[in-house]
Amino acid sequence: MRKILIIPLVFFNLMVTNCGNNTAIKSANSQSEQTAQNGTVEIIFKEYEHNFGKVTEGEKVAFVFTFENKGTANLVVTSAASSCGCTVPKYDTKPIPPGGKGNLEVIFDTTGRNGMQTKTVSVRSNASVPVVLLKITAEVVTTIN
Repeated sequence: MRKILIIPLVFFNLMVTNCGNNTAIKSANSQSEQTAQNGTVEIIFKEYEHNFGKVTEGEKVAFVFTFENKGTANLVVTSAASSCGCTVPKYDTKPIPPGGKGNLEVIFDTTGRNGMQTKTVSVRSNASVPVVLLKITAEVVTTIN
């Protein structure tokens, strides 16, 4: 009796597992086909690092990283996240056409900071390299009144 119950369960499990794998394969294939149909996306930044030099504690300093879509399809920046709450990235949300340019502004609040500071921003997009790291550095100095 136990064998009769186990055999249908094993068969059902194999069917469900196999169906899931076919879906994943179809999904991967459709993504490859879509990329081939739509072209490639390549994000190239003019600079990947910026040094603010010496800044006074309490200042907010900003730098605009510029980038270009060197691909053949629209570039979409999906997110930009910083390594610290003191660093805020702002970026273009509209699709960037091939050959088009975009901006990503990074604002660094030096309040409560002292000494050499290094912060990173992870930029995620639909480009062939989906994550790009940008870096800012600054030497935060405290003034004595």
